Amino acid sequence: MSSNTLAIIVAKKVFHADSQQRPQGEQKALEDLAKAAVVTPHIEEEPSVREWIWSLRPTRQGCVQYLGSLFPFTSWITRYNVHWMLGDAIAGLTVGFVVVPQAMAYALLANLSPEYGLYTSFVGAALYWLFGTSKDIVIGTTAVGSLLVGGVITTVERENPGLYTREEIAKGLSFLSGIILIFIGLFRLGWIIELIPYVPISAFVTSASFTIIGTQLPVALGITGINTREAPYLVYYNVLKALPKTKLDASIGLTSIVLLFVLREGFAKMEVRQPGKKRLWATLSSLRLTFAILLYTLISWIVHRGLPRGEHKFRLVGEIESGFKHAGVPKISTKLFGLVGPSLPPIIIILIIEHIAIAKSFGRQFGYTIIPSQEILAQGAANALGTFVGGYACTGSFGASAVLTKAGVRTPLAGLFSAMILVLALYALTAMFYYIPMAALAGLIIHAVANLMTPPSALYKYWKLAPLELLIWVVGVQVALFASLEVSIYTTIALSFALLLVRMARCQGGFLGPVKIHRVVRRVEHDETSSQSSTPEMNEKEREKEVENEREVFLPLEKKDNPNPKIEVVAPYPGVFIYRFNEALNYVNKAQHMDHLLSYVTAHTRRTRSNDGVPLKDRLWSDPSHPSPSSISSTANPLPILRAIILDCSTTNNLDITSIQGFIDVRNNLDRYAAPATVEWHFAGLQNRWARRALAIAGFGYPVAEGHDLPGSWCPAYSVASSLAGATEEDKRVAGVREREVKGRDEERRGQVRKKSDGNGDGGQKREVDVGETDGVKEKEKKTGMEPVHGVDRPFFHIDLVDAVDTAVRDAMKKDELMVADCCENGTAS
Repeated sequence: MSSNTLAIIVAKKVFHADSQQRPQGEQKALEDLAKAAVVTPHIEEEPSVREWIWSLRPTRQGCVQYLGSLFPFTSWITRYNVHWMLGDAIAGLTVGFVVVPQAMAYALLANLSPEYGLYTSFVGAALYWLFGTSKDIVIGTTAVGSLLVGGVITTVERENPGLYTREEIAKGLSFLSGIILIFIGLFRLGWIIELIPYVPISAFVTSASFTIIGTQLPVALGITGINTREAPYLVYYNVLKALPKTKLDASIGLTSIVLLFVLREGFAKMEVRQPGKKRLWATLSSLRLTFAILLYTLISWIVHRGLPRGEHKFRLVGEIESGFKHAGVPKISTKLFGLVGPSLPPIIIILIIEHIAIAKSFGRQFGYTIIPSQEILAQGAANALGTFVGGYACTGSFGASAVLTKAGVRTPLAGLFSAMILVLALYALTAMFYYIPMAALAGLIIHAVANLMTPPSALYKYWKLAPLELLIWVVGVQVALFASLEVSIYTTIALSFALLLVRMARCQGGFLGPVKIHRVVRRVEHDETSSQSSTPEMNEKEREKEVENEREVFLPLEKKDNPNPKIEVVAPYPGVFIYRFNEALNYVNKAQHMDHLLSYVTAHTRRTRSNDGVPLKDRLWSDPSHPSPSSISSTANPLPILRAIILDCSTTNNLDITSIQGFIDVRNNLDRYAAPATVEWHFAGLQNRWARRALAIAGFGYPVAEGHDLPGSWCPAYSVASSLAGATEEDKRVAGVREREVKGRDEERRGQVRKKSDGNGDGGQKREVDVGETDGVKEKEKKTGMEPVHGVDRPFFHIDLVDAVDTAVRDAMKKDELMVADCCENGTAS
């Protein structure tokens, strides 16, 4: 005995399962029936676990492609030229001047000295071109990311005072987040970020803007003694109470904010007035931050040049170490990682979403495709390696990226030119940085984050699109103002998932009916001598050129669900029901669908027989008593007998065990309800092989239950397509002629199939006969070049609704004919 046979026997004994899902005799009978219509009956090959596992094996070509995708610059660096370099140099240098003041300002949000912002932006600019797939992205410090890092530093210092320095905490957080991002990028898990919807991010960014402005207001006004790490509403309240303590710093902070907004609006108006110089004005607008910092640094130097070192009229940045004095191996400590670990999820989520959103936005604008997993890998490399030169958590910066785009960037290599400016600033300009007013940097931050808030027009758009999601947005902002940003992001994501689950769970399918529609196309033949104006003669000529193409579609039976309620939609045939899953079927919405299906079908049909032989004393209390035997007459009860259920599975891909068990339960209920008649289950548009396999194992897809003979009422019909692989031109020509002949004969016979009705007006539509029903077609003609689309061993899996409805109605008509004949023989009325 072979090991294979032994394994099958063991599987049968242990799992009570048979490797052959249907008896060989039944399979043979199905194949024999198909031979009249097709050359070779096609048996669909079963998917197997081994096949799935084998499909996951890495191939040599796949490995080469994967390694090449890790370094996308290799695909364009060989084509780099002088023109590209000129554009990159101009754009990179422009961004460098913009990034320097931004990086220094955002470092203060992270509770670090300004040079750490320069370190961070340098690493992002120097490394991105190696891994990135966007030419417009600038990786560096951001307001939201810096605020989150500052919050982690404050929390760790408060809970463990003196254990770690701020630099060590920031480096540990950045290194750990970088490792996680590299893991996500290497394993191509960037699709995970698509699970986070847009509304929570919008609420978070707006909330972060309010929070950041609150932390910078005391600095801009020169007010000290305010804990800016409290809930934002408390920070604003304390600032209002401390307004009498305002110092000279307010003159710097408030005027810098006003100046920056005036410059932005002024340059924007000049872009409109002088469109020919739009790029010039856009570049000047981008440099307004640099201009403001230089202006107030000059004013500060004039004010403090005569004062001793250390004395100042308003708060200054102070001493900044030149060069990369904080470079070195970051402190690797499991205890440190344990302290910063709970704060990682919101930071990683925001870092990824902020970066990917910016990259996709520019990709759509300029017509190139970004690879999210590769962008995450670039982020991870910048965060992990940045810690070795003193950097902290970084991501794509929207403001700097916008400047890079407006400056005419050509390739990702522009980041190297920006890195040169940052190195210059670190080695040559640190003496000048001493005089930068802190209030000016605070004004720069307030101006930058004010543009990130969601405007009222966008909120009104949310209201028009999805009011419930606007409610989630409002809740997220409120939670952030009265609690914290971390609680806000978790709350909004949880509410979004809850809304998604509720929508899925309460999703209800609908019952459909066929409708013949006509596609009317108006073809106008223009006469060269006719005028351009319309005349009655021309209108009559146009009407004569209308062309009607008839086809069948399926619309909801409920008038309220139809786009035009005036259209009359009826069932395809008495006792045949078409049910459409409006969303994917799964364990969440299975109960909703099955309850709706069962209740509707039983309410619109009658039992096949009035008495099932179960005495009243043995019935369940919930089972109503049966009607009298006379009610089986269609005259007394106009409802039809249940014949078939057709399921539109075009929205369904995978099926879980709960869903399949739901099908089995409904089938068992309907089998008892329709006994002794059989209820056919047809599945249309189910493309997934594993889903078809699961349903077949559960007994679906066949015209009869396992172990029974094929019913005489079943009318085999198959969807076939031409298969002329390897045929000669003459074979193809002959096959085409025969196909046209068969089509012509079918057109002649189309009206000969009579619709059957039991008096309720829901008669069946006329159906085309299948290939096997065409009279006079020779066996040789029927077999030439025709292959079944689906396996003939599972005839109730159909390619689409038209095919499924056609088969179900044929069988229902044949069953009605047999029932009428039987009634006539017994001398009873139908």
